[in-house]
Amino acid sequence: MTAPIRFPRFFVTSPAPCPYLPGRTERKVFTELKGGHADQLNEALGRIGFRRSQTVAYRPSCLDCQACVSVRVVAQEFKPSSTQKRDIKRNRDLVVTECRPWATEEQFELLSKYLSVRHPDGGMSTMDEMDYADMVEHTPVTSHVVEYREPTENGEPGKLVGACLTDRQGDGLSMIYSFYDPDHEGRAGLGNYIILDHIQRAVQSGLPYVYLGYWVDGSPRMQYKVRYRPLEQLTREGWRQMSDEEQTRLIAAATAPRSEKAGEMKGARGKDGQPVKFAAS
Repeated sequence: MTAPIRFPRFFVTSPAPCPYLPGRTERKVFTELKGGHADQLNEALGRIGFRRSQTVAYRPSCLDCQACVSVRVVAQEFKPSSTQKRDIKRNRDLVVTECRPWATEEQFELLSKYLSVRHPDGGMSTMDEMDYADMVEHTPVTSHVVEYREPTENGEPGKLVGACLTDRQGDGLSMIYSFYDPDHEGRAGLGNYIILDHIQRAVQSGLPYVYLGYWVDGSPRMQYKVRYRPLEQLTREGWRQMSDEEQTRLIAAATAPRSEKAGEMKGARGKDGQPVKFAAS
């Protein structure tokens, strides 16, 4: 009797325009997550740089570019910056709830508002409610939606101001996608706070890491990820913690004032809510 195949089959996509670096193309290697061992497979692949999208695990496989680098925060050693401390203080009254991976109309409305302001030209801007439901509910692994709501006096659920689709792995939390109210007055730093809250949740659960996905060198929108210390990056030799000097340099480059010619693109912000700055051409 032939034993069942335990190793996944991998496939490679055709080249397509890169969503992060203009003028370049991207290619991905991917495999399907299914069956009783989907959690274990997703975790093993996550440790070597794969990310999950619904029932698929993928990672970049570009022939002439290695700009996409998997990064994760060392949760137990994390020390917030002064800006991050202010965002924690400003938003610590939010009511945070782990929900089953079930899409709601309220979540979709918040996502639509977020995308229209932060990523109006992005690939997700055309998502409808069915697309969002697929993103959240089609998961073969241990996932949940973390909701962030305004506090109320009567105990009723308050206004939804943020949410994050999160996978729980054996070694950490993997933030699949987060979104929030980009125009909320008095709630500056919401995106930053969602990441900070995940770091704290990992600590409380005894999990060592929070996976942030890919840091893309040269992509202004992805530079927010270097602001969380200490940060590990996946290299050819395995996971390596960025030195304090290296991370300080990257943070300085991401936050340094630019020339007027470079400026800031109106409405362009990183996932943490901080303005995105573009170098002069």
